[in-house]
Amino acid sequence: MFNFYPDSFEQKVGFDKVRELVVAKCLCPLGAAKVGAAEFVADFESIERMINQVDEMKSICLMENSFPIENYYDLTPSLNKIAKEGTWLDEVELQNLKRSLETIKAILTFLKKVSEKYPNIADLAKTVAYYPYVVERIDSILDRFGRIKDNASPELAKIRSAIAAKQGSVSKLVQSILRNAREQGVVEQDVTPSIREGRVVIPVSAANKRKLKGIVHDESATGKTVFIEPVEVVELNNEIRELEYDERREVIRILVDFADNIRPYQPELLSAYDFLGVIDFIRAKALFSTEYYGAKPILKNSTGTYLRQAKHPILLKSLKREGKEIVPLDIEVNQQNRILLISGPNAGGKSVCLKTFGLLQYMLQCGFLPCALENSEMGIYRGIFIDIGDEQSIENDLSTYSSHLLNMKHFLRNAQRETLVLIDEFGAGTEPMAGGAIAEAILQQLCNVGAFGVITTHYSNLKHFAANTDGIINGAMLFDNAKIEPLFKLEIGKPGSSFAFEIARKIGLPDTVLNDAASKVGEDYITFEKHLREISRDKRYWEKKRDNIRITNKKTEEFQDKLEGELAALKEQRKEIIANAKKEAQAILADANKQIENTIRTIKEANAAKEPTKQVREELDKFKKEVEAINVHDESIDRKIEQIKRRQERKQQQTNDPKVVESTNAKEDLKVIGVGDKVRIAGQSLMGEVVSLSNQSASVAFGNMITVVPLVRLEKISTNEFRKANKTIEQPSAGAGFDTFKRRLNFKSDIDIRGYRADEAIEAVQDLIDDALMLSISRVRILHGKGNGILRQVIRDYLRNAPGVKSYADEHIEFGGSGITVVDIDT
Repeated sequence: MFNFYPDSFEQKVGFDKVRELVVAKCLCPLGAAKVGAAEFVADFESIERMINQVDEMKSICLMENSFPIENYYDLTPSLNKIAKEGTWLDEVELQNLKRSLETIKAILTFLKKVSEKYPNIADLAKTVAYYPYVVERIDSILDRFGRIKDNASPELAKIRSAIAAKQGSVSKLVQSILRNAREQGVVEQDVTPSIREGRVVIPVSAANKRKLKGIVHDESATGKTVFIEPVEVVELNNEIRELEYDERREVIRILVDFADNIRPYQPELLSAYDFLGVIDFIRAKALFSTEYYGAKPILKNSTGTYLRQAKHPILLKSLKREGKEIVPLDIEVNQQNRILLISGPNAGGKSVCLKTFGLLQYMLQCGFLPCALENSEMGIYRGIFIDIGDEQSIENDLSTYSSHLLNMKHFLRNAQRETLVLIDEFGAGTEPMAGGAIAEAILQQLCNVGAFGVITTHYSNLKHFAANTDGIINGAMLFDNAKIEPLFKLEIGKPGSSFAFEIARKIGLPDTVLNDAASKVGEDYITFEKHLREISRDKRYWEKKRDNIRITNKKTEEFQDKLEGELAALKEQRKEIIANAKKEAQAILADANKQIENTIRTIKEANAAKEPTKQVREELDKFKKEVEAINVHDESIDRKIEQIKRRQERKQQQTNDPKVVESTNAKEDLKVIGVGDKVRIAGQSLMGEVVSLSNQSASVAFGNMITVVPLVRLEKISTNEFRKANKTIEQPSAGAGFDTFKRRLNFKSDIDIRGYRADEAIEAVQDLIDDALMLSISRVRILHGKGNGILRQVIRDYLRNAPGVKSYADEHIEFGGSGITVVDIDT
């Protein structure tokens, strides 16, 4: 049996406000009803399924523009109404039924196309039946304006035809009467017929109302004009009225007949609308998680929770409205430290920390994405109990402390190994020594049964108890000693100080009072608080040192990876040079043999005549000089190979100094490539000419396009190779156009760089923009997520100066907002 306590749990942690925010994002009452019906569950498979559905819908909202979001109508009351024979749906209900059924069909079609990509959402559609007959039947009755068609039945067509004929007769007769009235001066020249109570009338001034025979149906607000139905058209209007009654009766008969036809499909239709409500509910949860930084955590089929960068959504909204930033929290309880005892200064964030933990765990087990990072780890609890706030009651003769004790009684009776207990200001409300002792005994009992919990307190005896008891760990809300203000950060592993004297001094209590108070609490208390502050200060110092070491190690690893990549490239370059040299040597040898054979044959044919022999010798000498020139070129190749070998040796010697290696490589790369050189992007066939050089990059002309490329990504090529490539481009093969078409067809204008390092993300975005420029794609989308905004800022800084970028901006809030950057390319 799983439960939560007390009944006001949702109000205490703020989940009722979360429900309101999610309801506001629903498209119809069906989804809002699902939000209100969401319940706390403890079944792992159910929770995993709900969380996966919301996570997939979140991706759909961010990445899929074709998901249907129009015409979400709740027709369940109308469908329940026609369960009784003789009832019907009116024209508006029929129109809404048609539109909403078309929306359901569009959703089913969409999910069928993306079933492999979003399997959990697609599973919802497997049991939903769609009956096109219902929509076809509505189309046979209603026109596109939602009015019953004339040909809905032969009788209706006959009645409306008769009405039209009668109305034509009335119109002609009224025009004739009006013309005579104008000639007699009874009405003004500009007066036109009007309609009152469905009957054609003529506006007449009150002074002339006796001059026009008929029935007065209305008068103006001032009483100066009366509206008279001429006596000549009264009978015709009566006949029209009778025909209208006949028309209404025939329309109702048609609607009743339609209701009778679809009544057998009522259960399936209600099921389809339930599916529409579920989709609306899941979409609302996904939109909420997008706005309030919700993410799918690592789910565990066990107890224990580790929240990383957790945020209370209601506090986040409140601070955002005030223009302030929320301080995210890292909170953990596990099998070794099941109970976290948080202490610290007043107004330091202890209660917020407790509420955040309780709310996010409750959200998870109700199927909502918790507002924390994706690498948070969350288990499942069969019960969550909370004791927070003042529950005193005059009617029930309960004091504040009595209400707390009643809650503790419930906790002790019902707490188990899979129970999460949340207690605020543990032991407060009575005499400190007795309250602290009772609280310590309760804490011991909760620890003995294996319950998990987050508890806040100011009592020193509880801090000492936690430090010396297995399964309980202290936590402290940090405080800035210099500014005498809380930092709202949780540090697990040490108790916190209440900083009562420091806060009192900042508020302005006299020093004499504070000195007197210090002497009363004793030297031990003052020393204890002082040691706590010193431990906190030292821990922050060493944590900063550790972070610096981690950053340095990361940079070293990056340098090492870069060097290994360059060395591999050099080895490939060396192999290529040697292979080319061998090919050229073989070609030279073949030419030499051919030339010698030709010389011998010529001499034999000339019978050693002087002039032909001399001419042949001159040609042989000329070929010899050409070979010698080639040998000189071969020597330059040998020097190139030796240069590569020396560079590799230097790199091997300088492995322990990455900065020196990087500097040396950069200088040699700058020597190799200069303005006017022909280059190729490493790993690609695209070739161009260097136009200008900067510090570590070059402006390269690729055809009519100039772009900036880092030097490390460029390979120098020979002029002959560049010319051959240009000839191939000028005279493309039959399949070249097809290759470009195929490349454009396979091009993806969206890229997901969440989780990338900054350099990886920039390289990926640069490749995307280069491809878009070459394929004349005018717009691309970059999904970098929101997080702390660091990756987004890095991408924006690059796009600000990137060539070919016309503009960039956030995606529409409905499709991802600041988590996606839309880039317009200058094509």
